[in-house]
Amino acid sequence: MLCVGIPRWKQGYLPSFIAGPELEVLFVSESALSLRAHDAVLLWGTQNRHRSVAARADATRVPVWRMEDGFLRSVGLGSDLEEPLSLVVDTCGIYYDPNVPSDLERTLAEGEFGAAELARANSLRTRIVDAGISKYNVGLRRPVGPVDGGRPVVLVIGQVEDDASIELGTLDVRRNEDLLRAARLVRPHAHLIYKPHPDVVRGHRSDSLPLSLARRLCDEVVVHASLADCLNAADEVHTMTSLVGFEALMRGLRVMTYGQPFYSGWGLTEDRHPHPRRTRALSLDELVAGTLLRYARYVDPVTGQRTTAEATLERLLRKRRETPLKRLGLIGRQVRRLRNIVRGALGRAL
Repeated sequence: MLCVGIPRWKQGYLPSFIAGPELEVLFVSESALSLRAHDAVLLWGTQNRHRSVAARADATRVPVWRMEDGFLRSVGLGSDLEEPLSLVVDTCGIYYDPNVPSDLERTLAEGEFGAAELARANSLRTRIVDAGISKYNVGLRRPVGPVDGGRPVVLVIGQVEDDASIELGTLDVRRNEDLLRAARLVRPHAHLIYKPHPDVVRGHRSDSLPLSLARRLCDEVVVHASLADCLNAADEVHTMTSLVGFEALMRGLRVMTYGQPFYSGWGLTEDRHPHPRRTRALSLDELVAGTLLRYARYVDPVTGQRTTAEATLERLLRKRRETPLKRLGLIGRQVRRLRNIVRGALGRAL
């Protein structure tokens, strides 16, 4: 497996998610890439800089796999270099690109889910909701929403506007300002809460929507509260393509999508743009089983071995209670970078 253009800090943990008894993992730069018939190429996501690599692989009939963060990822942000407990590996597309079928879409469209697997999905979903677990598990616990409770509460989820899921998964509503305005048109009498993306809040990514304008377009802007508290206050969620829509479905909330995220089109969401390939009606437990039990991969960071979604959930809960060096801002970020680079170098040497 030729892993092309993977940042050094990711090379320490990545092999555990794909390694097998007959699979050799090699990290190469694009300039040093030499493809042979028996190779396979792994790329991170769908970044523009990798499109020439994918084209070369297609021309030589070398399979291309794509990797991305999983849905129960970490306590802390990927942009803060937090090591993930979950990743996804897709052999034909990637879950946030609706333009081509992904392994996840095919699983949801064609998979058969037995009673035991659905019961497991139901139990996992209940545990996630009760524990208030989300993808990144950041933010402070604080009250959210109107005090009087007289109007329905709509949570509008801000996203990183140059994210690949926006580029690939939206048709007309592509900016956070447009999303807020569209939500107000659809729900003119609701109490609108806007939550900007945590990467934007931390200053790692930019946003065309100033908070001053967001406050004029909605009733409440929530910057630092946890996602769990925001979801607990909401009656419904409006989003372009955010994973928060999936987390809202797990909590039994009404979800309206303005793009085509992986969880739309299965009869569980209200979709501004229904997806023509997705014609099967799924239950919520089928969606959870396909996404969290079959598609995502989990690795225990202590043992380096593959594990289950349930074990990963318990580790996230333990990690959330810790107060380690990782919370020390820039210092913790640099420590995490150095740790993962050293780990990757040792792995390559061994």
